[in-house]
Amino acid sequence: MRLLVLPGDGIGPEIVSASIDVLQAANQAYGLGLSFDFEDVGFASLDKHGTTLREEVLDKARGYDGIILGTQSHADYPRPEKGGRNISAAFRVGLDLYANVRPARTRRFLESNMKPGKAMDLVIMREATEGFYPDRNMAQGWGEMMPSPDMALSVRKITRHCSERIARRAFELAMKRKKKVTAIHKANSFYMTDGLFLESVRKVALEFPEVQLDDLLVDASTAHLVRHPERFDVLVATNFYGDILSDLASELSGSLGLAGSVMAGDQLCCAQAQHGSAPDIQGQDKANPTSMILSVAMLLQWLGEHRQSEALARAGHRIEQAVDAVLENPATRTPDLGGQIGTRAFGQAVAAALSR
Repeated sequence: MRLLVLPGDGIGPEIVSASIDVLQAANQAYGLGLSFDFEDVGFASLDKHGTTLREEVLDKARGYDGIILGTQSHADYPRPEKGGRNISAAFRVGLDLYANVRPARTRRFLESNMKPGKAMDLVIMREATEGFYPDRNMAQGWGEMMPSPDMALSVRKITRHCSERIARRAFELAMKRKKKVTAIHKANSFYMTDGLFLESVRKVALEFPEVQLDDLLVDASTAHLVRHPERFDVLVATNFYGDILSDLASELSGSLGLAGSVMAGDQLCCAQAQHGSAPDIQGQDKANPTSMILSVAMLLQWLGEHRQSEALARAGHRIEQAVDAVLENPATRTPDLGGQIGTRAFGQAVAAALSR
């Protein structure tokens, strides 16, 4: 089981290293046969090769069972024509990793940012290969333009194919959970694009009569996430809406640093933390690696399902349990959660918990 590891920028190398420690422990405990190869991306690649992502690295990734992608300081990259390639977008489009799966849940032993007495346990299924993002909605060129110095235009692409397949992944996931899907849209304003998305979701819903489908306007959904999070199970959304709502849900549930994330296609899956690169604490052993560790746990579960390996699926589940066990103890939390231990020590604590 070969994994390609891309440490990235900022705290990326630190949280990825902590995650590898956990995977090594899982490898030993469950006989997973994991092996790791490393490549530079981000500023390390820009300094060496003049680009944040070499095409040969993207091509190489296709030959692996899975990918571990660290954080990126994309906002600080130079423009694309000067080598500042959006790594996440390149992987999503280039490898067709169309499903950005982002869970968010509260934990009884950690503070959340929700109203007292409220709890959250949901998953946002975000389409990741089209939408409003200008680097992934044109066959050639860029999806933004300025006809004049005082006017800027943006193109949005929504297709039936991409809408139906992300909807199908959402319903398949809901069948394993509470059997409810909420489609997020703004079809009262975006009649054609969101209308097509909503039509596609409703069509796929007919294949899953056991799953309840409802829909919400994206603006209303933000209010319901705050006031009535218990109404949600799986939310399916286009790229832009899913990006915003997943950050909101994760922060409400406790922190962006506590939520895992994968980018998945039909043949390949990439683990990627939900949060950014936090260059202000880079190299200080202060970063919370929970999101990255939970992301590799999701990767193992995806591999377990797609490779029909009970050991991989069980290892992913056990990593999630080990993370919760470590977080439940105030003495083994990182500084952002009021604790004192560092990034590496947290990863080692989770690795140790796997053997208990």
